[in-house]
Amino acid sequence: MWKRLFRAKEAGIFLILIAIVIFLGITTEEFLTVENIFTVILNVSFIAIMSFGMTMVIITAGIDLSVGSVLGVASVVMGLLMNERGLSPFWSVVLGLLVGVGFGLANGFLITKAKLAPFISTLGMLSVGRGLAYVLSGGWPISPFPESFTVHGQGMVGPVPVPVIYMAVIGVISHIFLKYTVTGRRIYAIGGNEEASRLVGIKTDRILIMVYTINGFLAAFAGFLLTAWLGVAQPNAGQGYELDVIAATVIGGTSLSGGEGTILGAFLGAVIMGVLRNGMILLGVSSFWQQVVIGIVIIIAIAIDQIRRAKER
Repeated sequence: MWKRLFRAKEAGIFLILIAIVIFLGITTEEFLTVENIFTVILNVSFIAIMSFGMTMVIITAGIDLSVGSVLGVASVVMGLLMNERGLSPFWSVVLGLLVGVGFGLANGFLITKAKLAPFISTLGMLSVGRGLAYVLSGGWPISPFPESFTVHGQGMVGPVPVPVIYMAVIGVISHIFLKYTVTGRRIYAIGGNEEASRLVGIKTDRILIMVYTINGFLAAFAGFLLTAWLGVAQPNAGQGYELDVIAATVIGGTSLSGGEGTILGAFLGAVIMGVLRNGMILLGVSSFWQQVVIGIVIIIAIAIDQIRRAKER
């Protein structure tokens, strides 16, 4: 029973999470308070939503470094449309999400049609997105916003923050899409062997463009929720998030070599990241050392994956 349990990546990740929670619960009195737990879950929701899209990208053996910038420029577009153009929150959000879709499409076309490496393409779009965020905003934060917009980030359903509900819904949809649909199976097939997938008739370019488009959309959606929560659109919003998102995805068991990963694993990875950050803050660990710890965790997660794959081969 235990052997079977530990063969499942999610089970092992969950046990690691439990161990971290127990350790922090013993060492800090504030960690297991209801208020702090919901704070952790709320903070995790933004990274988790982005990691769902990143999981699909990495399963195809790709990478997307532009998600933090897409979040930022989508946030600025929504803010400007509401604050300066007087557009309704609904249409402002729709157009902001379309910005994310546009960036995802651009990444997909550059990778499939221009044959650029995903690292190079998305690195370039990272700079484009962040630059546009600063150009459009003039470098200044944008506020205020109507309550009908901010309620999506600051509202509560009972004790549960609204962004957490959005995260759960998106997570369930992503899980069903990836695991139980023909397109989801094709995403795994492309990550396992793109050339073989093409030879058996899978339209690999179309699938890759779709995956990067979904990822851009989810990055913009996370920008919508983050902006609604903060009540302000900032051009530097999401800066550095790409590292946290990739880290959450890799810690959650998604292989950088492609062909392997789950939405549940990505969620658990995001929770581990959130719990570690929150715990280190409560323990008084400086932000500089926090970066060191997170970096070490990422290296260990990748090393374990590489060792496991070498044994399988």
